[in-house]
Amino acid sequence: MADKQAGPLLTKLQADPKNASLLIQTARIYQSTHQFKEAADYYARALNIEPTNVDVRGAMASCLYYTGDVDGALQQFERSLKDDPNNANSLFNLGLIRWQAKNDASGAVTVWKQLLKSNPKLDDQKKAQVTKLIADASRNGSPAGLRNNLEEH
Repeated sequence: MADKQAGPLLTKLQADPKNASLLIQTARIYQSTHQFKEAADYYARALNIEPTNVDVRGAMASCLYYTGDVDGALQQFERSLKDDPNNANSLFNLGLIRWQAKNDASGAVTVWKQLLKSNPKLDDQKKAQVTKLIADASRNGSPAGLRNNLEEH
């Protein structure tokens, strides 16, 4: 299904393979149909053209996570934070992966505290969610079956 949806974009990419916008649009189609490996490949190609695009890097990291490449996802979120140290989505998701996939509660708490400190304008619902995650990770250490989805862009 995704191949059919992406068909017109793939045709355009044949003529213009370095078009980051087309690559990102194609990646989003694959991501929306849960073809995360294909999506990550197109996001990677877009990042070769726009290496500091934090939103694309975050989307690629999410795709890597869902394909089981936890370390690759962590690397992408950490790289995104080099380009935008206060990026709320990257900080939130980095904390989730550290806690859920690496059982690193203290690393997650550190990242989430940084998120709250560096993003004072977070909406109340997001602040409450992060505060609860900090409390749960601090109290329980292990995520104990808790599985939050990564934030989507």
